[in-house]
Amino acid sequence: MLRKIWIICSLVCCMSQWSSGQELLTVKTAVEVALENNYDIRLTKTVQKIARENNTYGAAGMLPTVTGDLSNNNSVQNSNQLQNNGVERSLDNAKNNNLTYGVSLGWTIFDGLGMFARLEKLQELEKQGDLQMKRTVLTTVGDVITLYYTIVEQQNMLSALDSSIHISNERLRTAQNRFSIGKAAKLEVLNVQVNLNEDVSLRLRQAERVKNLKTSLNSLLARELDIDFMVDTVVNIDDALVYSDLLDRANQFNPDLQLIVLNKRLAELDLKTVKAGRYPIVRVNTGYNFSRSESSLGFVASANSRGLNYGLTASVNIFDGFNQRRNERVAKIQVDNAALQIEQQRLMVHTNLKTAYETYLTNLELVKLEEKNEDIARQNLNITLAKYTIGSISSVEFRDAQENFVNALSRFNTAQLQAKLSEVQLKELIGQIDF
Repeated sequence: MLRKIWIICSLVCCMSQWSSGQELLTVKTAVEVALENNYDIRLTKTVQKIARENNTYGAAGMLPTVTGDLSNNNSVQNSNQLQNNGVERSLDNAKNNNLTYGVSLGWTIFDGLGMFARLEKLQELEKQGDLQMKRTVLTTVGDVITLYYTIVEQQNMLSALDSSIHISNERLRTAQNRFSIGKAAKLEVLNVQVNLNEDVSLRLRQAERVKNLKTSLNSLLARELDIDFMVDTVVNIDDALVYSDLLDRANQFNPDLQLIVLNKRLAELDLKTVKAGRYPIVRVNTGYNFSRSESSLGFVASANSRGLNYGLTASVNIFDGFNQRRNERVAKIQVDNAALQIEQQRLMVHTNLKTAYETYLTNLELVKLEEKNEDIARQNLNITLAKYTIGSISSVEFRDAQENFVNALSRFNTAQLQAKLSEVQLKELIGQIDF
């Protein structure tokens, strides 16, 4: 009979996992779908593209500007003219036309090296877009893995409840048989029925929890919310992480720390741009223009001209109310603040890494402990079930063993989940999540 019950429990677990023709969604596939569909990643990609598009010589002000100009002015006037020789001339509805068109070129050839600072800033902003993309990907992948293994934990718990229900069904059948032959009271049958109803109620709540978690994962993957799927219930935990190695990698690859370091570089480039205001701005200008004018009244009835014009302009800031000096001081303060933020962020990363690693070690020990407890509770349930079958223990004692087994299995699943989440948190801190 004992063998029969565990065969039934195994079949229930398998059926709960492979029913309804559901797809098997592995954690790797879930991450790949998220990288393709997740809205945060897609939005960050557009920001990254904008930064890449802005990284040009033209945006830095290093290239000339060429414009085409056209001006056509017309007038109709009643004119009276008194010339120096005493002759008076007048004309009603006198027409005057003036047409000018051409091409002009302007090029700033020196601005205190500010254009080079702006170009380098645009390059750094493109790097910033790449780092922000990396951080978004890490955060999204971490969220997907966390939610996936939360579903694994709850799915395993659901399978345990299925097993518990079948054990309760077998208990009820045994109690009814014992009652029918006069070896048990009606009260025992009723107690077992209450226990079975309690298990069914817990199972309904657990099924709802699993379904809602799957909906949340579908939302994170940006796909249809009603897609049902199975999860791989095996939790593989990397138990070989070393703190010193994690610390070195966090100093190199933590995206938040990299962004803060990049912000300091941007502040230094802003200071260079401000200092460029102390130097003159030199600009060359040239163009080729055509001009034609007509006048109904005047010494010249019509005129045409065309030709090349060119020149050089230079300007320098002599005095601007000490704003140049003030702007430089502010820019230097921002550089100093950025340096402080680097140290602050590095300390924060080290603190989070240290606490996360201690939690990781504790969770690994808890996994080992709860695995042993689960095995002990399973053996205890086997022995109790055998004794209950031959009537040497009461239904209440068997129920205690059954609940102890379910609770031990729940704690083991929770310990596995927490250990996996600690691993994911550590790898997110060092900027390198694998799956």
